[in-house]
Amino acid sequence: MTYTITDQEILDLQKKFPSALNYLTTITLIQREAGRVGNSVLASSMGVSKPAANQAMGRLKKLELAEQSPYGDITLTDEGKRFSYAVLRRHYLVEHLLISKLDYPWDKSDDEAQRLQSSLSEEFTEYLFEYFNRPETCPHGNPFPGSSLEKELLEAKRLTEVPPETALTLIRITEVGENVDGLLPFCYGLKLMPGKKLKVIGSTTGEMTIELEGRECIVPVEFAEHLCIKTA
Repeated sequence: MTYTITDQEILDLQKKFPSALNYLTTITLIQREAGRVGNSVLASSMGVSKPAANQAMGRLKKLELAEQSPYGDITLTDEGKRFSYAVLRRHYLVEHLLISKLDYPWDKSDDEAQRLQSSLSEEFTEYLFEYFNRPETCPHGNPFPGSSLEKELLEAKRLTEVPPETALTLIRITEVGENVDGLLPFCYGLKLMPGKKLKVIGSTTGEMTIELEGRECIVPVEFAEHLCIKTA
């Protein structure tokens, strides 16, 4: 399924609430990873105070883009999902453009795509989608909303959940993990990217030892829990 929004719809929404798209996409990503979204988690993910997040939710509800019962979980309306999913699609396509064609560093593309995602026209978005052969994931392995791979990728086991000596393939670095300080540069430095084969050798309380391309590498557990894998 393809989710689209017009350029005018984005401009109109930004005039009403400049941060709306960031809130909508953040809500979607938290819900995809955790299954539920509360005000405290939303505030932390957005880097704002809880009162600020509460105020933002009030504005989203007034715009009929989100719903929330008193002190309950946050959900997006169909219209809120349409905006959120379409912007995430643009975000992922910008990442493909930056990495595949502009040779922009893999570990920095997420931040740059965040700045550019709302600036793409719908026409250019569709052009990129076809140009990159209708991709189903971003370069970090996260699925496009509605992708046929969405369920498989979102439910994949984490590196911390597999026993030693199992042959594995890295398939995704979670969206939450992309925002963990130092995780993407760490993976980029090791060339630990989706599609890479690896094997867990052992683990301690704070770190895991893996075999990657014939060499042993130490991965902090706080990073490993955001690395999604499948058996090779």
